[in-house]
Amino acid sequence: MRRAALASAGLAFFASLARAQSQNETGEHPGWPRWCGKVYESGYPSFEPGGHTTEPALINADGSPNLYVQFKPRHSIYLAGETTGSFVVNAALSPWFGEPWTNSTSDGKSAPEAFTDLFFSISLASDEGELLVESSIPVNSTGAFFDFDLTGFLPRSDPYEVILSGASQFGDQNYTARSQFRLLPDVAPEGSATKIDNLNGGLLFKNAQTGGAFVPLLPYGYYGLYNGSNSTSESDAFVSQYSSDGQGLNGIISLAGFADTNPVYDSMDASTMRFMFDLRGSFMNLTEVEQRVNTIKHHSSLFAYWTADEPDGWQYPFSVTPAAQELIHQIDPYHPVAVTLNCQDYYFGEYSMGADILMEDPYPIGINSTFSKWGTACNATLGDCGCDNCLGGPQEAARRLDYLLQYEKWLGTWPLPKFHNPQAFHGEDYWARDPTPGEAFVMNGLAFNRGVTGIFAWTWPSSDELFDAHSEVASVFTTAPVRDFLLGGKPAGSIHIADQELLDIAYWVQEDELMISVVNAGYDDIAPLSIKVPLPATVIEEVPFGGLSWQLAGGQLEVDTLPATSVSLVILSLE
Repeated sequence: MRRAALASAGLAFFASLARAQSQNETGEHPGWPRWCGKVYESGYPSFEPGGHTTEPALINADGSPNLYVQFKPRHSIYLAGETTGSFVVNAALSPWFGEPWTNSTSDGKSAPEAFTDLFFSISLASDEGELLVESSIPVNSTGAFFDFDLTGFLPRSDPYEVILSGASQFGDQNYTARSQFRLLPDVAPEGSATKIDNLNGGLLFKNAQTGGAFVPLLPYGYYGLYNGSNSTSESDAFVSQYSSDGQGLNGIISLAGFADTNPVYDSMDASTMRFMFDLRGSFMNLTEVEQRVNTIKHHSSLFAYWTADEPDGWQYPFSVTPAAQELIHQIDPYHPVAVTLNCQDYYFGEYSMGADILMEDPYPIGINSTFSKWGTACNATLGDCGCDNCLGGPQEAARRLDYLLQYEKWLGTWPLPKFHNPQAFHGEDYWARDPTPGEAFVMNGLAFNRGVTGIFAWTWPSSDELFDAHSEVASVFTTAPVRDFLLGGKPAGSIHIADQELLDIAYWVQEDELMISVVNAGYDDIAPLSIKVPLPATVIEEVPFGGLSWQLAGGQLEVDTLPATSVSLVILSLE
C-alpha cells in the first residue's frame, strides 16, 4: 500500500534506514513510528520534527541586495543534428545570495540610474576557453536567453562544462557562474527523447510519431495499474480504453503491475500514449535499476523515469535518489527522472535532490485535518491525517505549490518543473470520499495557475465520474491553444479581487493573445463577477474550458455567475 495508511511496522523499518542526522536531531528514538518526521501513533510523545526550510539570513546587514548570477542551457539535452543551443541567464538582485553590486560610473561615483547592465561572456571551461556567447542583461532581470552555435561540437556522453564571466559596465565588479550542457548522439529511430525547457519548465518530446522533431508535451493521466496478462490483445485493449475513452489522457505512470517486458509497452509505442516508468520499488538497488532501465529505455513511448515515492515521508537516506538519478543519466541520458514529495516541508532541499521533475501529492478531500485514525491530534509536531499540515479542501493544491516555489527561492536553486498529483480516490480511514468533479477541476486549475506542466492523478482505475472529469480537462489542456500558453511561459501575473479569498486568477501572454484562468475554489457561486483585464484587449476569441458566457466591456471581463468549484479559461485578442 502506497500512502500514509501504511502499517506502523513498515514505517519503523524505513525510518531505521534514514540518515542519522534526520533521525536523531531531536534526540528521539529512530524506531518510533513517524511520518514526515512526526510521531503519529498514540502513546509516543510529540516533538519538533525538524527539517524545515527557512528564509536565509540577509547577506548584508542593512538589507541591501547582492547580484545573484545563474545560468543554464535552455534545454536539458541537445542532440546531434541540432545546430543551435541557448543559455538562460538570470541576473537577479537577491537579499540572500550573490556578490556585491553597486551602481557606479567611470569615476566610481554612484550612478543615477536605478539599475545598469551586467556585461558577460559564456565560454567553455576547458583550456581552450572557446567563446560561445557575448552579450549583456539588465541587472535585476531573469529569463533572458542567448543562442550559441552547436555545429562545432562533437556529440558525446559527458557534458560540456561552461563558465559565465560577468562584469559591471566599467569593470569594477566581477561575477562568475558555472554550468554545463549535453550534446548527445541522436536517439535511435525506434526510441524517444525528452527535453526539459529550463526557461519555462515544460517538456519537449520526440519519437518516430513526431517525425523526429521535438514537440511540446504536457503529460496528463493517472498513476495506473494494469492487471492484465502478457497477452498482446489485452494490452492493446487496455491502452485503447485508457486513451481513447479518456479523450485526451496522453500519459500514464506505470505502477508495479507493469512488468518490464510486458507487451503493454509495445501497445503504448503503437499509440500516442506516453509513459513514465516506475522504479519506486528498486531505486535503492542500483544493480536492479541498471537492469530495468536497460530493458525499458528503447521504448518509443517512454518519456521519463519515476524513482522515489514520498522519500520525505518515509525518511529515506538523502543519498539514494541522487545516486539513482546519476546512474539513470549514465545509462539513459535521453529521459529525465521524477521524484514525488509528500510532506509540506521535511528536508525539502535534501529530498528534492535527485529529481529533474518534482511531483507533489497532497490529498486533501474528505480528511479530518485535526484528529487522526491513529488516536492522535494532527498538528505541526504530531500526527498523520493523510495530508501533511493540511487544513483540507481543494485549495491545498495551491498552498503546497506556493510552499515549494518559496523553498526553491530560499535555497537559491533553479526551479524544477512541477507535476501535480491530484487525489482521485477515497478510503484507508483517511479520506471519507472521492473528490467531486468540481473539486478535481479546482485542484488542477490551481496547480496550472502556479506553473505546473503535468498532471497525474492517483490512481486508475478511478470512478467513472472522475475519469470523465479528468478526461474533460485533459482534452483541452494537453492540446493547442491552451497547452501552448501553459508551456510557453510561466504565468505572467495574477489578479486579486477584494473579499474573494477563494477566487484564484492567473494569466499568460503569447504574442498578441492573452489567456486568463479563473478558478473558484469555494463552495458558493460568485454572482456577478467582473475582472479587470490586465492588458488592453479587443475581443474574446474563445472560452476553451468552463462553458460560461463571458463578456468583454470597458476593459472588464464579466460573467453573470461563476459556479462553485469551477474553472474557466478565456482567450482574448490584444490590441
